[in-house]
Amino acid sequence: MQPVAERPLPDAAAFAAISDAGEPVVMRGLVADWPVVVSAQRGELANYLTAMANDVQLAMVRSPASEEGRLHYSAAVDRPNFNREPASIADFFAALDQQADAPAPDRLAIQGVAAEQILPGFAAANPMPLLPPDVEPRLWLGTAAIVATHHDQVENIACVAAGRRRFTLFPPEQVANLYMGPFHLTPAGTAVSMAHVTQPDLDRFPGFADALADAQTVELEPGDAIYIPYGWYHHVEALSPLNLLVNYWWNPARRDVGSPWDALMHGMIALRQLPPAQRRSWRAMFDHYVFKSDVDPAAHLPEAARGILGAESPADLAMMRQSIIAALQKTQGSR
Repeated sequence: MQPVAERPLPDAAAFAAISDAGEPVVMRGLVADWPVVVSAQRGELANYLTAMANDVQLAMVRSPASEEGRLHYSAAVDRPNFNREPASIADFFAALDQQADAPAPDRLAIQGVAAEQILPGFAAANPMPLLPPDVEPRLWLGTAAIVATHHDQVENIACVAAGRRRFTLFPPEQVANLYMGPFHLTPAGTAVSMAHVTQPDLDRFPGFADALADAQTVELEPGDAIYIPYGWYHHVEALSPLNLLVNYWWNPARRDVGSPWDALMHGMIALRQLPPAQRRSWRAMFDHYVFKSDVDPAAHLPEAARGILGAESPADLAMMRQSIIAALQKTQGSR
């Protein structure tokens, strides 16, 4: 593994250049002056959060001590290895207090909740200087736990507000060596790796050794932040008895062109079963026409003659979308 690159604290313009580069970056001390960070360093995190919190009930994760904090699957990969129960922020801290003297306490977590949903005023009191105010913070509050390697189809800034966190990041090109779990059954809404960073089984997952060799890692302290580019896989370990992560997800891509995920699902249907020679042909077509990996496929044509090769207007895209819908309906009706 290599360390994640670190950069001097950027302003919004400098961060835009960082995100355009599409590589992970650590920003030490980015949010060190947040009131929540200062309160946590004084040992007053529970007081700070409960004073601001409402009584909204959330889904709190409870994982038995036998799982050693790893939020993953049961042995049969037929369900998560933890349970969820309703709890407010106050309930979370009450459950934490109840286990204070337990020799083997459960691991508790509230994950990915919009801050405004449970802590009105949190975003205003703890502003993110690098992003527009409409990018809302989300909270990840819990005890020591391990979130398995996964990726988000969004950009991400993650800020450590309390405790310490270790991030291990893998570039998108390592997907084949990460041995991802099922798409339809996930611990928390996105597919996760079946190979464990902290306890790798290289006999079962030999390619994971290559993924680890290409990985980047860093340990963050309170006030530190990390930029995780779109599609980068990341494994996150909360290392302290009490941890709070505040993260921001956003997507600068156009929203009127459909979902890449839907395109992937259609590709699995239409392309995966083709004979090898046909898959080779379509791989080349996608590289050229979709990903433009060599040259602009329409550059040699007059603009008026480009048709769908240059389609970008809402009207052109709507026409293409209707064509796809009609083709899918025809395929469905022929069965």
